[in-house]
Amino acid sequence: KSQEREGLINHIKERLSVASTRMMDNPGQMLEISTALNKDALTIGFARRFATYKRAHLLFRDLERLSRIVNNPEKPVQFVFAGKAHPRDIPGQDLIKMIVEISKRPEFIGKIVFLQNYDIQLAKLLVRGVDIWLNTPQRPLEASGTSGEKAVMNGTMHFSVLDGWWAEGYREDSGWMLPIERSFDNQELQDELDAERIYTLMENNIVEKFYTRDKEDVPTDWVGMIRNTIARVAPEFTMNRMVRDYLDRFYMKLFERSKLLKEKENLVPKELALWKHKILEHWKNIKVIEYDFPDVTREEFVVGNTYTGKVVLDLDGLSADEIGVEMVHTRSGSGHEPQVFRGIQEFECTRVDGSVAEFTFVQTVPETGVFDIGFRIYPKHEHIPHRMDFPLVRWI
Repeated sequence: KSQEREGLINHIKERLSVASTRMMDNPGQMLEISTALNKDALTIGFARRFATYKRAHLLFRDLERLSRIVNNPEKPVQFVFAGKAHPRDIPGQDLIKMIVEISKRPEFIGKIVFLQNYDIQLAKLLVRGVDIWLNTPQRPLEASGTSGEKAVMNGTMHFSVLDGWWAEGYREDSGWMLPIERSFDNQELQDELDAERIYTLMENNIVEKFYTRDKEDVPTDWVGMIRNTIARVAPEFTMNRMVRDYLDRFYMKLFERSKLLKEKENLVPKELALWKHKILEHWKNIKVIEYDFPDVTREEFVVGNTYTGKVVLDLDGLSADEIGVEMVHTRSGSGHEPQVFRGIQEFECTRVDGSVAEFTFVQTVPETGVFDIGFRIYPKHEHIPHRMDFPLVRWI
């Protein structure tokens, strides 16, 4: 990793030299930047399309604090920015201008660098050469974040909001995260909080971990996190894993089902067609004779306690094996938060008397909170692979 970082720093110096000549920038300042760049310093990369929702400005909310972080003589840090804004994205272009202006301030010379003309070659060097790939999108607008996926393939650890791919990819001791939950509806306040979290993690965790070395000058904890990134995160975002998932979860199942449907001169499809016709004939005639559920409006539910309920149905001649009964429960959201699906509790058929069937359930309260529950019936058949294949349901 040190060699990759050194290669990146050398490329940046060469790139700055060429840019200075072509753009007629101040050659003295370019030389000062090149001299200040440090192949041994903790290097953090931020390179992507400069859309405003990606919040490239977040790092610069407290310049004094940022200056203390990057200018620590014993534990220096440097940030490398690159990217482009859409020609019509004026706010995105203004972000780039802001970063370039900050990078030219004396305290940030060689500590904050913006590289022009972002291209594939530079992207390859960045994802390999930086130590951390920083991403700070506004929740929940990150569609994926493929640059971070490419970075972890190269042993570069990721630091991002738990949004996009990082919501699935984050592993403890394999990178850093900002929580997906918003603390404020006001975006300005949320930005301030997220910036504070970034500074605090940098000061108390990331920088210390990078510069804590053993007797052989090896940052053992840091190297362990790199190994975790390669072993635990990267394999989950490869084309090999994706194709394997399609094969195991879909293609092979479809192949086996296709064989089943073709057996005995298409016997199963014929049986299913007859069964669906029968269900449709009787569905509207199913009646609820009795139900007994805990009254959530009057009873106090206690975590760990067990509660029971039942529903008695007149199935109008259908078999109890052909009808399922279940309880659906969700955790109620607060404010702007949506309801969270918590699970389904299947009822068990405990008594059958002619066309009348009794279904019961036993439920232990697993956690505190405010919950909504509902009860429904649906048709069941062993050869219906998904509910959507015969989407009948009745809430009771």
